[in-house]
Amino acid sequence: MNRSLTTALLLSALIISLSPELIPICEAVWLTVPHTGSKCVSEEIQSNIVVLADYLVISDDHSIFPTVSVKVTAPYGSILHHTQNTTNGQFAFTTQESGTYLACFEADAKSHGNKDFSINLDWKTGIAAKDWDSIARKEKIEGVELELKKLEGAVEAIHENLIYLRNREAEMRIVSEKTNSRVAWYSIMSLGICIVVSGLQILYLKQYFEKKKLI
Repeated sequence: MNRSLTTALLLSALIISLSPELIPICEAVWLTVPHTGSKCVSEEIQSNIVVLADYLVISDDHSIFPTVSVKVTAPYGSILHHTQNTTNGQFAFTTQESGTYLACFEADAKSHGNKDFSINLDWKTGIAAKDWDSIARKEKIEGVELELKKLEGAVEAIHENLIYLRNREAEMRIVSEKTNSRVAWYSIMSLGICIVVSGLQILYLKQYFEKKKLI
């Protein structure tokens, strides 16, 4: 048990020391929804990541009960969740492609008394979206073993994110190299056109002066 505790502490220190951007996290945000238009929140997520979100409409005026329309879209425009006339709810999905996922909240007409209101959005991704209580009951683990399981999940998430970032860096490098190559060819072509035009101008002026018997 002491060895397991020591291992857990070392892994905890490792996880804390690493950049938090590498780990899919839980993010609770407050959104102020205007009485006209919509309010959106987005996050760039890689493929095969579990996303779980809870939202709740909150109004300062207790005599008004605003309702919203909620739409969640994938990077290529497919709708993952869409509901109307609601004050609270939940959506969950597993990402099929990497990219920016967008959740938009729009006030339903005449439900808000022409006043802005707030939405509490609890957005969880990756290991933060896992139901650890169910996992603990299913695998019959608790205490240090459960913490080690969580740390193992965090390490796997970091590894997957590092691979994702490496692949993105490789893609961006390829795009950058192609862009540099095109710019170089464009510069050469522009220089060639300038030389040809200059030559034609010189030839034209020479013929013009010879015709006028100036040279």
